[in-house]
Amino acid sequence: MGDLLLVRHGETEWSVSGQHTSFTDLPLTEHGEGQAKSLAPLLSRRTYTLALTSPLGRAIRTAELAGITGASVEPDLHEWDYGAYEGVTTVDIHRTRPGWDLWTDGVPPGPEGHLGESPEQIGQRADRVLSRVDAALPDGDVILVAHAHFLRVLTARRLGLAPADGRLFQLATGTVSRLSTEHDRPVIAEWNTRP
Repeated sequence: MGDLLLVRHGETEWSVSGQHTSFTDLPLTEHGEGQAKSLAPLLSRRTYTLALTSPLGRAIRTAELAGITGASVEPDLHEWDYGAYEGVTTVDIHRTRPGWDLWTDGVPPGPEGHLGESPEQIGQRADRVLSRVDAALPDGDVILVAHAHFLRVLTARRLGLAPADGRLFQLATGTVSRLSTEHDRPVIAEWNTRP
């Protein structure tokens, strides 16, 4: 049985400023490119039976720079759709909605095609990805390159928790996390690892 490796893409301008970034396809910063390249030694010791990446450029570029070859684009790895809060910081949201919490309050609809998503909707996408992962893990390791909030929900679902329990797992840019098993139960084996 293999391990599930989660790679959060490298830094972007909005990850630095704290702006919610889902459908805006920002490139990696120079520092973000360096973060992605620095992951290569951590990942090169493993072979993957399945490598998947979000369709967004920042994730695809991170996979390329980290030396992950043969990755397929998986639309369900897309970041949480923040709707009207795209590009807005939590601090700015709190000015009009004090106490707002993404995990419990959701987001208002945004521009056409971006109605926003709830934790439950993200959980459904994560469950679909985990079905693909489960089919491949008996043959070896699986690696996913994606985004913070989505990977946090996916982790919660892997551990048998509710999607909103993703709030318990802070995930930094340019990191690798590893989900494994112990006594046939899913566990976090490593989290936010950097070289």
